[in-house]
Amino acid sequence: MRQYHDLLRHILENGTRHEDRTGVGTISTFGYQTRFDLRSGFPIVTTKKIPFRWVAEELFWFLSGSTDEADLRARGVDIWQEWATEEQTARFGRSDGDLGPVYGYLWRSFGGDYPKMNGVDQIARLVNEIETNPNSRRLIVTGWNPETCDEVALPPCHTLFQFKVDNGETLHCQLYQRSADAFLGVPFNISSYALLTHLIAHVCDLKVGEFIHTFGDLHIYSNHLNQVNELLSRDPLTLPTLQIQNAENLSGLDGLLNFKFENLNLENYQSWGKIAAPVAV
Repeated sequence: MRQYHDLLRHILENGTRHEDRTGVGTISTFGYQTRFDLRSGFPIVTTKKIPFRWVAEELFWFLSGSTDEADLRARGVDIWQEWATEEQTARFGRSDGDLGPVYGYLWRSFGGDYPKMNGVDQIARLVNEIETNPNSRRLIVTGWNPETCDEVALPPCHTLFQFKVDNGETLHCQLYQRSADAFLGVPFNISSYALLTHLIAHVCDLKVGEFIHTFGDLHIYSNHLNQVNELLSRDPLTLPTLQIQNAENLSGLDGLLNFKFENLNLENYQSWGKIAAPVAV
């Protein structure tokens, strides 16, 4: 994961000071891209501990279409709780825990009448297109709806992803991320979309290729600088490999939606210790 170290150094060397919505302040750059070959190991940061189960459970939660933070917390993951408080949700006339039309809803019911699931199921459309028209250049899922982006406390940061099937056998993914918290968020985002690529490749009987991560506003919060410097002082370790197990019968959309953490084995993940940092809300 030297690509991640290079990303952090790029911000430190080229970024400028910016005020931001949270009031914390950032060092920010605009426009950056990094690439990960999924055939050469699973991209997960090794210079601090990343809880892979949390990455997987959050992705499964997105794919389920749920926007209820309690559903995610029931999986033992509390990374969305700051945006699910009564104070946050009351701003939009919703009860505590109801995050509104965020990722799960946008992926599974885009353009619907929230909370009714009567919009476009983009994940179903994506899987069907990969299976029936793999040469399509329209293998796209969008998480940005200008009609609803101001109706949630945290509108989607990773906003659009596109797949490409190469020679009918290899699946590549590119993500465009409008806003990226480089220290806390980006490690999750990298591993989440790498995992998504593995899962979709599996259920569509394809091999994994590259994950390309393209950024808009890429930033380090001013209260994360010490943590970034500590991480950069550590040498990256060898990447683990992801094995999908006991999933021979998981295919198509139903298979994708029925994946469990028990189907995943991240072999030989070794890392340096955790580095704690405050989240900006």
